[in-house]
Amino acid sequence: MWKELKKNQLVKYGAVTTVTTISYVLLRKWIAGGICRSRAKLHGRTVVITGANTGIGKETAWDMAMRGARVIMACRDLTRGEAAATEIRSSTGNTNVVVQQLNLASLGSVRQFAREFIATETRLDILINNAGHFLLTNLLLDMLKASTPSRVVIVSSIAHQGGKIHYDDLNFDKKGYNSVIAYKQSKLANLLFSRELARRTKGTGVTSYSLHPGVIRTELWRHSQSKYPTLSSMLSAPAWLLMKTPREGAQTTIYCAVTEGLEEKSGYYFSDCQVKEPALEGRDDLAALRLWGVSAGLVGLN
Repeated sequence: MWKELKKNQLVKYGAVTTVTTISYVLLRKWIAGGICRSRAKLHGRTVVITGANTGIGKETAWDMAMRGARVIMACRDLTRGEAAATEIRSSTGNTNVVVQQLNLASLGSVRQFAREFIATETRLDILINNAGHFLLTNLLLDMLKASTPSRVVIVSSIAHQGGKIHYDDLNFDKKGYNSVIAYKQSKLANLLFSRELARRTKGTGVTSYSLHPGVIRTELWRHSQSKYPTLSSMLSAPAWLLMKTPREGAQTTIYCAVTEGLEEKSGYYFSDCQVKEPALEGRDDLAALRLWGVSAGLVGLN
């Protein structure tokens, strides 16, 4: 009797374990989302990646290096950037991975980076803005046009939904800073910038794409840890299960950068390696045009 009972308990335990394991595998597969399956090679191509020393930027740089591209990692911290580049060169065997300093918080640094790039490089095939920047893209636009077909990939977020461009207080100097509202505004601005860039470059051979990379542990913590420490502590345990890894999060960026046949999708928004319709505020072409004009004025572009 006792042996039979124990046997039944073991059977039930085994069944529960099996179901749990299968459920976990399926859940992780769903969370991971789409995978870029393009086998495109990038030998002879030059790729610039901002924010490339960590997270999805670093994973994107690794993928571009694996495809044979010349990868320029535009990083604020040269020490961390070089450490990441050394790791990428070692793991991919591609020695054509370099680091250049770029502080996107400084317009002077952006202009300096662009001047040095134009003076020393012969082409630019793919510009990946992990940290989107209007001025940088415009300063490099002529080189992109000279290297066609070329692409601009801008990382936005599903957080653009419910976002609003506060034209009268873009830096929240009047109303006070709120990290969530500011984040939504920035991601909506990224999407609208890509949309307007696509309109302006139509027919030139330059195409533009925006995307949602997924909910990634590093991305969430960057915007919640200092503001919401309690929430961060609660999320730390299940984060490994419920969020994408940086490599998984980089897949849609890579997809937009290398997948063949996307030229007709310029200006589109992607998620999980497929086209997704953005929120209504992300489809406002008049807002995109207005934002372009305001941005040009702020950074001193004609």
